[in-house]
Amino acid sequence: MKFLPVTLAKILGAALLLLAAPALAGDNLIGGDAKAGEAKAAVCAACHGPQGNSANPEWPKLAGQHAGYAFKQLQLFKQPPADSLRFNAIMSGQAQPLSEQDMKDLAAYFAAQTQQPGAADPALVEKGGRIYRGGIAQKNVPACIACHGAAGEGLDAALFPKIGGQHATYIVNQLKLYASGERRSDPNQMMRNLASSMSEDEMKAVASYIQGLQ
Repeated sequence: MKFLPVTLAKILGAALLLLAAPALAGDNLIGGDAKAGEAKAAVCAACHGPQGNSANPEWPKLAGQHAGYAFKQLQLFKQPPADSLRFNAIMSGQAQPLSEQDMKDLAAYFAAQTQQPGAADPALVEKGGRIYRGGIAQKNVPACIACHGAAGEGLDAALFPKIGGQHATYIVNQLKLYASGERRSDPNQMMRNLASSMSEDEMKAVASYIQGLQ
């Protein structure tokens, strides 16, 4: 699958477009009730762990994730498979009975939790850090830091997720989904463009580095 080249200008342009639509983003704008979300999150613990800290690296940590981003992902999972920009058999099934308020409450609850830190593979830190901070110039892959921040904190107002401390296995899996075009939830194709240019070794290195960010 062929994608257009991604540039830092395109990434920043997409961020500005999202910033112009604050009603769609922001931890303090979605109107979720974290207390109500706590009760609704009981079923989520089976996969995502207590307070959103999953033990299985295939499933993401939700603790500390920006509420605006988490809310948006639940909306995407609820879309019919034929129209979905992010289909997952398990999550799409879980999202079907959720109302919009349920999604907001769940997102607010997980945003209020504290993420358990991860650790990077020492053998991959140098390579992963180089990609995260500087990209891969020869492949036109921009630096992750441009959107996700120095500590992987993301940008809630632009719906750029918090990725610091996230499971490396999960991150690699998502990069592969972007690279194949199976996941299409990225504005301006920014993640599909860059992931499609990366080798699996490069994905693993930067994912390990991200797992160690705090």
